[in-house]
Amino acid sequence: MHEKIRELLTAHARTSLEVHEAAMVAETLRFIETEPKCLCRTCVLGHLTGSAWIVDSSRSRTLLTHHLKLEKWLQLGGHADGDGDLLAVALREGREESGLTTLRPVTGTIFDVDRHWIPARKTESAHWHFDVRFMIEAVEGEPLVRAANESKELAWLDVARVTELNPEESMARMVRKTLSARA
Repeated sequence: MHEKIRELLTAHARTSLEVHEAAMVAETLRFIETEPKCLCRTCVLGHLTGSAWIVDSSRSRTLLTHHLKLEKWLQLGGHADGDGDLLAVALREGREESGLTTLRPVTGTIFDVDRHWIPARKTESAHWHFDVRFMIEAVEGEPLVRAANESKELAWLDVARVTELNPEESMARMVRKTLSARA
């Protein structure tokens, strides 16, 4: 049922991954094998999400959002809502949350995978996000339009300084990958 996602994750698993990310890829593969509704928010255990690690052409800056509900600086992204094309989800979410219109995937392959816990809120129980992330390039100079219902703020940041705002391993790993690719 989720063959395209399985193929992308399997290909990503064959790359040189840090131990923690490799474990999350394996968990995500198990999740899609056992949860037929893994693309839907109605899946109580959790669901797949697609994220856009948006960078400039030099890969020296990245666009982050100060997430309204989670109170953290994060990459842009969101729920698949049934869409099995997680790259398309990442691109859609990147456009919706930033106002950027000219976004292009750097490759069609996965950049990073993370599994993180989302705490309960008034209308939603706590659950997992199985987050599949893609590196997306933006056209420099295009104006940003913050999605008020998603974000407190949007900002282009020096990749090397991202962990000053969010030191979580999930963000630090994407920073390391980006800096390594530039070297």
